[in-house]
Amino acid sequence: MRDVPTPDFILDLRAKIGHAPLWLSGVTAVVLRDPDAAPRTDVLLVRRADTGAWTPVTGIIDPGEEPAVAAAREVTEEAGCEAVAERLAAVGVTDPITYPNGDVSQYLDLTFRMRWTAGEPAIGDDENTECGWFPLDALPPMSAEMRRRIAAAVDDRPGAVFRT
Repeated sequence: MRDVPTPDFILDLRAKIGHAPLWLSGVTAVVLRDPDAAPRTDVLLVRRADTGAWTPVTGIIDPGEEPAVAAAREVTEEAGCEAVAERLAAVGVTDPITYPNGDVSQYLDLTFRMRWTAGEPAIGDDENTECGWFPLDALPPMSAEMRRRIAAAVDDRPGAVFRT
């Protein structure tokens, strides 16, 4: 496993606060290809370089960035595809995470249902080691939380799911 790059604005904050808990906003982009073919709909997944876990594309929202724009940017940067946000699917807060260097962070996660518009999956940065399309009925092993985020995006409900 290898470390993933840390955004400069977080490095600047860490220079001031050290390892103290840091509250960050993040996005999960559940990119669907052919969503009307469920359960044979394909979802874009990446394999994280730091943990080896399969997940939808995730990332940190830059200061001042619109969350749906951040989700689309992360899809392009991490998987070489283009996608547009269709709706906010879920809102939740992660448990605090302590990284190997001692930094502590907790994330407000905004999960978006995204529609694939172009491109074929290709690793675009150092954050992942693999990426590709997976049928919803044949997902690789992944955490229950990531499965919940995918389920919220696939569900046809009009509003977001709130984790309580």
